[in-house]
Amino acid sequence: MPYCPKCGTSVAGDALYCQSCGARLGKTVTEEFSVAADDLIKKVEELIHEGNVTRIIVKDEAGKVLLELPATVAVVGTILLPWLAALGVIAGIATRCTLVVERRE
Repeated sequence: MPYCPKCGTSVAGDALYCQSCGARLGKTVTEEFSVAADDLIKKVEELIHEGNVTRIIVKDEAGKVLLELPATVAVVGTILLPWLAALGVIAGIATRCTLVVERRE
């Protein structure tokens, strides 16, 4: 029986979404990008405009998660502004960040 990659709950083999956390199930590809804080907002905007991104996670140099952007942010543009403001604060604190990007196949 397969498990949800986000919460670890066992799910039915033909399920499209996790019944526990609502995460979309299926094939995802994870990529990591190391970016300077100055380029952080620009890179996140580029990734969102690509359209096949399901989640973006921003980590600091130590690997601590600073911000997690769900896929719904890309769908609703008005929600994007507070997230970008938070990214601006992160860019002011950190010197280098790692972006972990999950994409649908």
